[in-house]
Amino acid sequence: MHSILWSAVTWLLAAAPIFVNSASLQQVTSDFGPNPRKVGFYIYVPDKLAAKPPILVNPHWCHGDARACYSGSQYATLASKYGFIVIYPDSPNTADKCWDVSSNATLTHDAGGDSLGIASMVRWTLDKYKGDPSRVFVTGISSGAMMTSVLVGAYPDIFASGSAFAGVPYGCFAGNGFGVWSDACATGKVKKTGTEWAAMVKAGYPGYSGWRPKMQIFHGTVDEVLNYANFQEEVKEWTTVFGFNETPTTTTPNTPVSGWTKYVYGSNDWFQAYSAAGVPHNIQNQEATAMAWFDLTCTGDNCFKWGQGGPSNGTMGR
Repeated sequence: MHSILWSAVTWLLAAAPIFVNSASLQQVTSDFGPNPRKVGFYIYVPDKLAAKPPILVNPHWCHGDARACYSGSQYATLASKYGFIVIYPDSPNTADKCWDVSSNATLTHDAGGDSLGIASMVRWTLDKYKGDPSRVFVTGISSGAMMTSVLVGAYPDIFASGSAFAGVPYGCFAGNGFGVWSDACATGKVKKTGTEWAAMVKAGYPGYSGWRPKMQIFHGTVDEVLNYANFQEEVKEWTTVFGFNETPTTTTPNTPVSGWTKYVYGSNDWFQAYSAAGVPHNIQNQEATAMAWFDLTCTGDNCFKWGQGGPSNGTMGR
């Protein structure tokens, strides 16, 4: 993928958090389950875990890696404060470190690709640390946002919610291979109806008719890498998956920062889309907004969790 993705996110490293606890990023090298693409597994486990710790997965951007993602956001610091675990996957694609968001394997539940390796990391972590299987979340920027959509779409039984910054619709990069760059998608030329997009998401887990994770997206209006047209395509995709109208139910200007507009669709605040006026691909991470979306500051018994509220096309036990 294009090297511009690297220059567009290097600013994140300047905001590296300062750690005062002894916990640190650790690589897991033991067998953690099916991982056909040999995705690297890094994990941050705070010194003091919640009784039943939630898990946040944070895939990196193109030309980044797990260590850069760890040092480039505040999630590890927040994990130490609230007792959750952060998984930082590391792309096996040595050419540009972008994620496999194109292969049929990665776009299909338990079929292979990078997504299966990440799902295995979550399952291993839940077992080892007695984590809360109903509080697993994922967020990422750029290629990490694309993987966020893939995981929410293909693994709705694992993830309770996703938050994607400057990504594209699930399936937009679909192609023959693990490292496909779709110029058509990147430049905003891939247009589909909501029904067509939703069919791709539903094909990600054949036969699944259960609860769907809620979703949150962000996109800059002058994104020069992944065209802003993808924002509306994502809106069409997720509103159709959830059975919502494409017209927002509420519109809130200047949130979470000046010039950004928050759109909420459907009922129960289940899908949020933030349009960032004048913002390029170098979009500012909004950890506080994502944390609130996931309810990760909650440490009691009444926190948001998988299976709670939202639209459903059926039921699925947990």
